Amino acid sequence: MGSTVAKQDRIGARVPHEVYETLCRAAELTGATVNQFLVQAALKEAQEVLEREAVIRLTPRDWNWLLDLLESPPEPNAKLKAAMMRHHQSKREDADSAFNWEP
Repeated sequence: MGSTVAKQDRIGARVPHEVYETLCRAAELTGATVNQFLVQAALKEAQEVLEREAVIRLTPRDWNWLLDLLESPPEPNAKLKAAMMRHHQSKREDADSAFNWEP
């Protein structure tokens, strides 16, 4: 049976000595190396950033408002109708130009 080795990449950073000392103290208190501490802290922050960007959080009031809009949407106003017309027109123009291609 062959074993697979996970690919690893290196990350380096230059920081002021005071920052390094703070990181060393924090890593020591958690029982991790500075490298482990940095990777764990950066990964945790990265996951939080990605979640913030991927998840939409609504209050119960806003959730109910959204559901009401989905169940009973308002009639399109003049600006929305104009935007839909422009969209349909651009789709027709794109479809027409696809057949008029010349090398």
